[in-house]
Amino acid sequence: MYLKLDLQFFAGEKTEKATPKKRQDERKKGKVVKSQDVNTGLLLLAVFIILFVFGSYMKNGMLALMTQFFTETIQQDITQQSVRKLLTNASLETAKLLAPVLIIAFIAGFAANLMQIGFLFTSESLKFDLKRIDPIKGFKRIFSIRAVVELLKSLLKISFIGTITFMVIWSHRNQMMMLAFKTPADSLQFFGQVTIIMGLSAILALLFLAVFDYAYQRYDYEKQMRMSKQDIKDEYKNIEGDPFIKSKIKERQRQMSMRRMMADVPKADVIITNPTHFAVAIKYDENKASAPYVLAKGADHVAMKIKEIARAHDIITIENRPLARSLYADVEIGHVIPEQFFQAVAEMLAYVYRLEKKAGQ
Repeated sequence: MYLKLDLQFFAGEKTEKATPKKRQDERKKGKVVKSQDVNTGLLLLAVFIILFVFGSYMKNGMLALMTQFFTETIQQDITQQSVRKLLTNASLETAKLLAPVLIIAFIAGFAANLMQIGFLFTSESLKFDLKRIDPIKGFKRIFSIRAVVELLKSLLKISFIGTITFMVIWSHRNQMMMLAFKTPADSLQFFGQVTIIMGLSAILALLFLAVFDYAYQRYDYEKQMRMSKQDIKDEYKNIEGDPFIKSKIKERQRQMSMRRMMADVPKADVIITNPTHFAVAIKYDENKASAPYVLAKGADHVAMKIKEIARAHDIITIENRPLARSLYADVEIGHVIPEQFFQAVAEMLAYVYRLEKKAGQ
């Protein structure tokens, strides 16, 4: 018992990898493989490192600013000019203190994106699209498999990072219990150290999870980019052109070339024939070429047409089967004849010129 299976049923199944052209087109639209966890992890890591390096500088700057405020500024008269000056100075000092963090955060964010997707600038994602506010598609996105996966990822991150930070705090519980017997400076230093340890631990955990997130994002991207065999065929047609249209264009070009060639036959000096299969029109013009060249050539039906035009314009036709066959095979239209044919063609042209001279007399 045999079952007939129509393979056309699977024509729309997206089983093929995306072509380079589709990848490039999607990249121009801003659709690339990217994990936000990688960006977040690297950004937080850079910020914590810069805080660790410039922490003393920022602390001293804040203490100096507060000292100046409580010792000098607080004693000044409150006027519009003094308030404006106070706000200006405070803003400038705050900007100086935050500048290292902001600069490093910008560089880290830019580097994280550059590392994942390279340099890319596109405005496609900024264009207005009514499909983005379609409530039906929005409802589908909310309750899609991808939304469930993102929810599970978020819960995993919260649980994983929350557990690590809790373990860090729990490991320092004894020191926390003794903070009541320490000075405010020592307590502040202790909380700073614990915060750094807790932050770095959470960042490392986030980067660890980011590796798996990036792998999932790549898998999901490749899945969405898959194409069906019909998609690949349609893309090929768009790139190379429809084969039917291309054949029509080539046919039209061939007809135009044939008409131009036939229009040049009356200018020939001699027609060399096979006599029925091949015909080659030869012309010698010292102003155009240093040797005789082929004006037209053809086989079978085209050869018959060339000979008809030659008879209509009283052009001499000479039969030379080997020469006609060789010229047809080796010389293109508009090209001068090769050196090995010089003598044979020269003899024919000399014969033609003698006949024309006698006819002229």
